[in-house]
Amino acid sequence: MNTAVIFPVLLLVGLLLIMAGRIVLAQGVVQSAANEAARAASISRNQQVAAVQATSTATTTLSNSNVKCASTSVAPSTEAFGLPLGETGTITVTVSCVVPLADLGMPGAPGSRTISATGTSVLDAYRGRQ
Repeated sequence: MNTAVIFPVLLLVGLLLIMAGRIVLAQGVVQSAANEAARAASISRNQQVAAVQATSTATTTLSNSNVKCASTSVAPSTEAFGLPLGETGTITVTVSCVVPLADLGMPGAPGSRTISATGTSVLDAYRGRQ
């Protein structure tokens, strides 16, 4: 076969593999960030500190990874701190990352892809709350 036909096909396959790898890696990192953020929030003493800890932990996890996010958002749900002692609640944190794909230069590919994940952690029913 002609090299002029094979080379573009191989290049396209390589770019598809790189794009798929970025997306899969981002999904794992975003899920990990959501889980770690929920855990950090669930061991906090009050709702305000929990929200700050969740955001800080998720941001740190994302920045320490090899995933580049064009933008990120962290949405902690800390209403369980309002429950009376003795009732078990859960802390939920949703993390989103917009993964840029435009730099690959693939024709017809989206410019970016938003990856979202949710992590949940149980708030101890008898832990003191402020």
